Amino acid sequence: MCVGIDVDPDRLPDGFSRSASGVESFIRGIIDATADLVCAYKPNLAFFEALGSDGPPLIRSTLDAIPDGILSIGDGKRGDISSTAERYATALFEVFGFDAATVNPYQGTDSVEPYLRDAGRGAFVLCKTSNPGSRDFQDLVCQYGGDYLPLHEVVARKAVEWNSLGNVGLVVGVTFPEDLGRIRAIATDLPILVPGVGAQGGEASEAMRYGAADGALAVVSVSRQVLYASSGSDWASAARQEALTLLDSLRVPSTTVPG
Repeated sequence: MCVGIDVDPDRLPDGFSRSASGVESFIRGIIDATADLVCAYKPNLAFFEALGSDGPPLIRSTLDAIPDGILSIGDGKRGDISSTAERYATALFEVFGFDAATVNPYQGTDSVEPYLRDAGRGAFVLCKTSNPGSRDFQDLVCQYGGDYLPLHEVVARKAVEWNSLGNVGLVVGVTFPEDLGRIRAIATDLPILVPGVGAQGGEASEAMRYGAADGALAVVSVSRQVLYASSGSDWASAARQEALTLLDSLRVPSTTVPG
């Protein structure tokens, strides 16, 4: 399980200031309450950037709070030409120190390659996202190598090609479980970051059923369901209990659905 750090100051529990220091205290509390339950934390960069000059120091303090051995994923969904992608990759990996980043592949191979140069860092490539509007483009049928495939399956096949250093993953929402199953059948060896559980209506058990490969390689992401489990003084224990409940649902034995 991965917990997304998407903290809105206006939704902090009772007793917290709406300042950067309040956000920092809340984030540290969430990490303390859940660190033994997760494999990754995924700070959403937009929520930090919206805090203005307080954002970058808060990103650093968040990464400092994440224990060693737990993956940090910079969720910025960056995507641009190669020269700009290099700067984004430098910022995320070298300046802030994220282990991985979410990347938009719309501009092609050269826009993704800078995130893949270091085998010790990686990219989760947007493939079939959890939002309803993903259908607008990601489901369009394309000709690829003599086949006619939805664009998200083309992205999955390209990601497999890019995985020469073993540091490529995909982002596929559980809100489209059948698509998730077909993508897993294409990308059998790639980790898949699976958002959409909880507030977006997806089921954790389906994330494992459709997205796991023999029970592994599915990184199921939850955010609001854990972060805002309670607005009262029990917010930390409520977040932990919600994480435990979700973790139990991920442990339910299931067979991955073939594509």
